[in-house]
Amino acid sequence: MATNRPRCPTAAFLLLLLLLYSENALHPTLASIEEGERREEFTEELLLKPLPDRKVLAHFHFQSSAPPSAANGRHHYIFPKAIAQLVRKFQIRELELSFTQGRWNYERWGGFDPVSIPNAKPTGVELWATFDVPLNEIDYTWKNLTHALSGLFCSSINFLESSAAYSTPSWGFHSNYSNLRYGALPREAVCTENLTPWLKLLPCRDKAGIASLLDRPSIYKSHYHSQRLKLISSKLVGIILEQTLSVVLQPSLRRNSPVSFNAGSLQPSWSVNSLFGKKVTGHCVLAKVSRIYFELEKKLASKVDELNPLNSWNNSVLELLEVPSREFRELDASNNPGSSLLYEFEVSISNESAPLNIGIHWKLPLIWSCPHAPFRVSRYLMGSGNERGSIAISLQSTQLHEWFLTTSDGCAVHVVIFQVVPWYVKVYYHTMHIFIDGKAHIISDVVRKIQISPSEDKLSPGSMELMLSLPCNIHSATIIVDFDKGFLHIDEYPPDANQGFDIPSALVTFPDFYLSRKYQLDDSMQYKSTLLSKFQESNSAKRYTEVLLVPLTTPDFSMPYNVITFTCTVLALYFGSMLNVLRRRVGQEERLSKSKGTSIF
Repeated sequence: MATNRPRCPTAAFLLLLLLLYSENALHPTLASIEEGERREEFTEELLLKPLPDRKVLAHFHFQSSAPPSAANGRHHYIFPKAIAQLVRKFQIRELELSFTQGRWNYERWGGFDPVSIPNAKPTGVELWATFDVPLNEIDYTWKNLTHALSGLFCSSINFLESSAAYSTPSWGFHSNYSNLRYGALPREAVCTENLTPWLKLLPCRDKAGIASLLDRPSIYKSHYHSQRLKLISSKLVGIILEQTLSVVLQPSLRRNSPVSFNAGSLQPSWSVNSLFGKKVTGHCVLAKVSRIYFELEKKLASKVDELNPLNSWNNSVLELLEVPSREFRELDASNNPGSSLLYEFEVSISNESAPLNIGIHWKLPLIWSCPHAPFRVSRYLMGSGNERGSIAISLQSTQLHEWFLTTSDGCAVHVVIFQVVPWYVKVYYHTMHIFIDGKAHIISDVVRKIQISPSEDKLSPGSMELMLSLPCNIHSATIIVDFDKGFLHIDEYPPDANQGFDIPSALVTFPDFYLSRKYQLDDSMQYKSTLLSKFQESNSAKRYTEVLLVPLTTPDFSMPYNVITFTCTVLALYFGSMLNVLRRRVGQEERLSKSKGTSIF
């Protein structure tokens, strides 16, 4: 007969203490996670701006931030986990990656404004990064990072893993970065396979909010589009991820409407629905800020102000299709209201029944121009043949900047040039010639600082970092260097070798010219705009040059096939004839022929 054993009160008491201890131990951890969730932020903003050549600039700006936390890379509420894991694994301090199709037109779309300076990128893929790792581990970390980004964005970034594909700039690209690596792929094609992973980093993707306007056909038939990803990581601020997409669109023109913008023709009216085929029907519920801005450039706003309108957004010149929530004026250096106008529209007030369709209707033709950098920059090839040639970088002064008007006659303007060339383009830097207004000058009189990294065959590219000091009253300056064209192994040629080989764009920076834009904001803005905060940052003027196409000596790739075919034919004829002679029996053939003859008769 079984007997009931009495329960042990000591064991039950210990179990109760263990449960109470576990709850108290887990409570701070859960509280810290909830606090991190509350502190993670996401903002979405869009800037629309009409351009002088009858086009429209749409600049999408998304920013995600994660505060410093021990859970970074393991648990996140809004911030994309894949990016946090990249930062954690590769110890990234700063990174910028861009995918660009088309070339930014500096003459018509501007080159000295807060949108074009950081977002006008060279064609193809550009990647640079800095790391918080020892110097002897940077190259290994860079190679692993390129593979990770290649898989994340479905691209060929892994081609930058080779030491012959990336460079180590000292001061020509960014100031005083010893742990920086830079690489570019000018021929990389940009398609929806790159945009879809980029959109997956957003909390609402392209299902809600401003990102829902990103219609694939509208983007990829545009004149220029560049998607950019910038990452900043530090122990003080945590991780900040900035995603931008700049698109230059052509509004649909009416029939029989003039196309020339120089004759003072009427600008085409457009709206968000006509550009992207959609209207804004709400904001992303996870976004702290969701706004759309409409900007009138300084010269355009000045012409509107000359007519003394009662309302700046609905007058005899133009009319906005939606009533703006706020209107801001640009502040000049003395914090006085300037000419540039910025209209703000709150996306949170829109919904399915009351969508937001921002646009403009032009009533009178206007001609204006965008602000330009102090110099126009172009790069081209000189010479002929497949043996040698020259690279020329030309600077043409605009003489339109206010800085030239306020300086004295003996002033000088500094220009920094950063150029990377592949190893098979062997540049002879001792052949450098500098011409100012068509006259040759001594290099030591013009060059203030120079650093050359010669290329090594199949090991590293060549790079040039050059600082020039030019007189302010010049009209043009040209730098010319000679080069020889190398020979590649047959396995190193791409499938389209006869098209030529690309030299990445050179970067020309003007460190004396800084730009920042501030607006007269009111206290009614509940949350700060990250886009307008970027406008307030001081950025030096810079321009990217064209991508150069260098034809190299290419072998006859059909020759191996011809040799194999000819050799096989000769061998077949030789061995066929040899075997025929060796195996033929003459006597037996004569008897067979005689027997056949007698059988006939």
